[in-house]
Amino acid sequence: MKAKEILAIKGSRVITIHQDNTLLEAISIFFINKVGSLIVVDEHDHIKGILAPNDILKAVHTDLDNIRQAKVNQFMSKELIVAKKEDDVDYLQAIMTENRVRHIPILEKGKLLGLVSIGDVVKAQIKKMDVENQYLKEYIEGKYPA
Repeated sequence: MKAKEILAIKGSRVITIHQDNTLLEAISIFFINKVGSLIVVDEHDHIKGILAPNDILKAVHTDLDNIRQAKVNQFMSKELIVAKKEDDVDYLQAIMTENRVRHIPILEKGKLLGLVSIGDVVKAQIKKMDVENQYLKEYIEGKYPA
């Protein structure tokens, strides 16, 4: 399964936040939309980074006294790890594991197509294994002519 197939199933809706919003506004957006990350954009909707709940925890730990004024761009991850729509789910799993990230933006020619989560990857892997297991069971039971 490829990233584009995951997006075809889950959809391409991505929640964004402006880089100048506060972290408190980001927390509200997380809860309202029930998402695990926010793509950070500038005033022209160009992607500038990604914000995860862990980034907010780091902000609280780093500078609790100023958390009410803290801006997204101060604590977001600026070094984005991205994938392409043709990337295989095994590749996505490997780069997510290696880089310890839970969400990967899927880009094509600089355009955001969607966001794949580790849960999406696991679901795709389970589906793939279920299909293989069913095929092998039917083969063993002799349902396919030899």
